[in-house]
Amino acid sequence: MFSLSSRAWSPYTAGIVIGLLQIPAFYFIGTALGTSSSYVTISANLAAFVDPSITQIKYAANHMSGAKNWWQVALIAGIVLGAFISSRLSGTPRWGASPFWAKAMGAHTPARRYMMAFLGGFIMVLGARIADGCTSGHGVSGIAQLAIGSFIAVTAMFGAGIITANLIYKRV
Repeated sequence: MFSLSSRAWSPYTAGIVIGLLQIPAFYFIGTALGTSSSYVTISANLAAFVDPSITQIKYAANHMSGAKNWWQVALIAGIVLGAFISSRLSGTPRWGASPFWAKAMGAHTPARRYMMAFLGGFIMVLGARIADGCTSGHGVSGIAQLAIGSFIAVTAMFGAGIITANLIYKRV
């Protein structure tokens, strides 16, 4: 029997739930699930406090207002809150890095782990903006729409993931 407090959800159940979330996203907001544009929305709005002329840059202006931009910010907040609640309900909160990851990356101190996490996150967001979509945007939403570009992006992500995993495993 399925329970929200189980230690781990079945990947099939989680996949079905995430896939079904596409329906209300398209119905109510008119767009698919994704998260990377939220960084542009937040950054552009913060930059506008320092320099209001940022609104003259079309890319920034297109991401500054409207439900199609701010819903992603709310989605990320919900993901973080949901992950926290899930870890508490299941009794499996985890802090820090796994010993394997710390050994592979040489990140044995908290400062180094945070630096590596920030750098990795920055590279992921940069890549997501260059690719015009994040891994969830291409992998879940793009493939749900049968977008050729998303199939190419997901294939490249899997290939890069395999190469990266092999490089990291060789270090340990």
